[in-house]
Amino acid sequence: MQRTFRSALLIGTLALSAMSAVCAHAQAKPPLRILVGFPPGGSADVLGRLVADALKDDFSPVVVDNKPGAGGRIALNMVKNAKPDGQTVIVLPSGPMVLFPHVYKKLDYDAVKDFTPISQIARFQFGVVAGPNGAKNVADMIAKAKANPGVSSYGTPGAGTLPHFMGVLMEQSAGISLNHVPFQGGAPANNALLGGHIDYKFDVVSETAELHHSGKARIIAVTGSKRDTQVPDVPTLKEAGVNMEATAWFAMYGPAGLSGENLARLEKAMVKIVREPAMKERLMKLGYDPIGSGSAELAAAQKADLARWEKPIKATGVQLD
Repeated sequence: MQRTFRSALLIGTLALSAMSAVCAHAQAKPPLRILVGFPPGGSADVLGRLVADALKDDFSPVVVDNKPGAGGRIALNMVKNAKPDGQTVIVLPSGPMVLFPHVYKKLDYDAVKDFTPISQIARFQFGVVAGPNGAKNVADMIAKAKANPGVSSYGTPGAGTLPHFMGVLMEQSAGISLNHVPFQGGAPANNALLGGHIDYKFDVVSETAELHHSGKARIIAVTGSKRDTQVPDVPTLKEAGVNMEATAWFAMYGPAGLSGENLARLEKAMVKIVREPAMKERLMKLGYDPIGSGSAELAAAQKADLARWEKPIKATGVQLD
């Protein structure tokens, strides 16, 4: 009887130890909710899901939650109001964090004070895309615009968007005047370009590379510091004689007040996954330049781009409610 009791006690102790180990393992992999402020299928959603899949070794479960609307501001406000426990973050493009503070009269968040920078995931550049009625190259585009100021048109997904201000920055850099035509989204702008109703558009290279290769449209320059591997035949604006260089980026943020421990966990995981060769390859195939920075580097990048975009945005006089 005594031996049976000791055996049962030993089994119970081992079971408790095993349960403790399981619990400890579960605690070591906290859940993570990644908000995306844009519809499924778009570039932000694709990137968010890539990140979510890669983070499964460090968090469990990892859920992507699409909350589209207001250019990403709905999702941003959800993160702003979330508990700073490291379990709710957002993956988003740079526009809402560096453009919107200059564009909106009454922005319902503070892009610096209301969020904790976690990691800059990747940078990407835009293309100057010419339609059937557009110029063959940048020199011709500038010549036409100077000969007839305000006649050459470019379309964008809307006023206050990154493509809009890419166009503004090119006007300022090249000393030309273009006619901005805002549309309700990228698809209508694309249709207008292909139909010859507008001359140009500024768009993410990955979104227009196929049109370029098919000959339906032409990317006549890219806005970054180096040529894009998707369209290696296309020069940068600087190579084409325009002193302009501008890119955008995707990053991860959490709510303000994220504790040092939770921030360190997220930051370490993001730096690790983005710098892995397989992830870098996948990002580059999508047209992105992988970064995988830490929190301090993202904060510095945001500060620099906030300052960079202030002048060109104010020069337009664009103010949205």
